[in-house]
Amino acid sequence: MNDNHSDNQLGRARVQDSPELIAYYKELETLGAGALWTVANDIEPWEPRSSSVPMLWKYDELRDLVLKSSELVTPEQAGRRVVYLVNDKRKDVSAAVGWLYTGIQVTKPGESTSAHKHKASALRFIMEGEGGYTVVDGNKITFEINDFVITPNSTWHEHGCDANGKTCIWQDGLDIPLINALEANDYAVYDGNQPIEKPTNQLPNSFATSGLIPADLVWNKPYSPLFKYSWKNVYPALIESLNVNKLNIYDGIIMKYSNPLTGGHVMQTMGAAMQLLPAGFKGKAHKHTGSFVYQCAKGKGFTIINGQRFDWKERDIFCVPSWAWHEHHNLSETEDACLFQFNDLPVIESLGLYQEKELEENNGHQ
Repeated sequence: MNDNHSDNQLGRARVQDSPELIAYYKELETLGAGALWTVANDIEPWEPRSSSVPMLWKYDELRDLVLKSSELVTPEQAGRRVVYLVNDKRKDVSAAVGWLYTGIQVTKPGESTSAHKHKASALRFIMEGEGGYTVVDGNKITFEINDFVITPNSTWHEHGCDANGKTCIWQDGLDIPLINALEANDYAVYDGNQPIEKPTNQLPNSFATSGLIPADLVWNKPYSPLFKYSWKNVYPALIESLNVNKLNIYDGIIMKYSNPLTGGHVMQTMGAAMQLLPAGFKGKAHKHTGSFVYQCAKGKGFTIINGQRFDWKERDIFCVPSWAWHEHHNLSETEDACLFQFNDLPVIESLGLYQEKELEENNGHQ
């Protein structure tokens, strides 16, 4: 295959305008039609092309403003009291990157919201606080810092913080832009709070970290029954994996949050993973399809995205657009760093759209 991406090659549109053609185009336009060759080179690029740009949101700069929102509006007034993070090139769809949305939500002790549901899937990554909880379809789930929680599409869910807790802050991730683009979203509000139908944390506590699953569990839903993935289990698993496995040259030790019944992604449209970068790790660069939102859960480092360096530390959030060169580095020579990420890989993979390429120049570094 010829890799010379020139629009003068055969198979690419190269029609020169003329008065007759311009008049022809205008006539087509009056009928709600157009000539494909006038847009073909734009809608069929040589390789994947993202409309998003890499961005970094510094938590130290946002935290006070997130907390200030709790003084200005109540959760009930706001519906969801969230400061959302928007990509400079995706403001029209309120997306952080690609078709993914993210924001930072705050809940004070004693606060709770009415239950609601929507076709968009949602996830939470806990950043601060104590006594926080969510209720998903009657299942109450408590959470701690660095826990990962899912609220799949069309499930009733609500959030709160116990009266004797500490102000909770977490990152929200949703596929709202995607579901809106598919013109399939909806929203409904429950009349008050859901009745708690099961013992607190029944589902996450039913699955042992040893790989055991309840033999009598009946679960026919297309998402994980493990609504919470606890950091107290995840981090030791990363360390154990580091002790016995070779490092991924791009991502260090990377482990996917999965549906324990299928081994697949936690939800139908969004996946998530946690990766550990050992002390001094210098990842090589690659690019692939799929949009990614990262949050630093531990340590400090930097990521180079399309030749631009973004320095991050705990709680900072950044995005890697689809088909962007990227490489991760741990700045510490003594401590590991951990990056949480969520992505649209379930959609990309299920549609057969995943592809990847490694950087060969400069010994694999940008």
